Amino acid sequence: MSSNKEFGTIIQIGDILVSEDVVTEHFACDYSKCKGICCVIGDSGAPLEEAELDKIEENYESFSPLMSEKGRAQVARNSFFIIDRDNDIVTPIVDGSGECAYTTFDEAGNCFCSMEKCFFKGTCKFRKPQSCWLYPIRVTKLSSGGLALNVHHWGLCKDAYEKGKREGIRVYEFLREPLIAIFGEEFYSALSAAAIRLNAAS
Repeated sequence: MSSNKEFGTIIQIGDILVSEDVVTEHFACDYSKCKGICCVIGDSGAPLEEAELDKIEENYESFSPLMSEKGRAQVARNSFFIIDRDNDIVTPIVDGSGECAYTTFDEAGNCFCSMEKCFFKGTCKFRKPQSCWLYPIRVTKLSSGGLALNVHHWGLCKDAYEKGKREGIRVYEFLREPLIAIFGEEFYSALSAAAIRLNAAS
């Protein structure tokens, strides 16, 4: 671990740099409060990895029936992804509204990911984009070829930060499953060990 007054403590695990708020900040989604609002509000769609594009296309017929008519129409117009103003590959959004085309809604208006709905039913092999599964962590590719993991602080998720603090759940603990699935058990074990040392010293 290294410390910098401007950026705080940086945890290095292999070629991955992790900012201290990943292990010090509290977070736990409070769906009863937010109703999935992060999927329908934003300046752009969810970031996508190039490797995810084929998976979305391959599974589209499985989850598309759950999507809204306007969501399917958006995909028909834009294909399975778009390039946003920052030149990033992201999910299509409905009529520029910020609503992800891949969302689905129940009768009460609660928002869910159509991919994940089908994944849990066993009808879709792709769960959802990595950027969604890892949220509030955002992954940045470094010029060195490594990765940087940082917490994205968004006012929409204030209830999640409050719930995490009430229940004593840190960001990395809340995201244990996706962190292990994407980066491996050894990475998570090393991150947990660093978290224990860092939080004990604070």
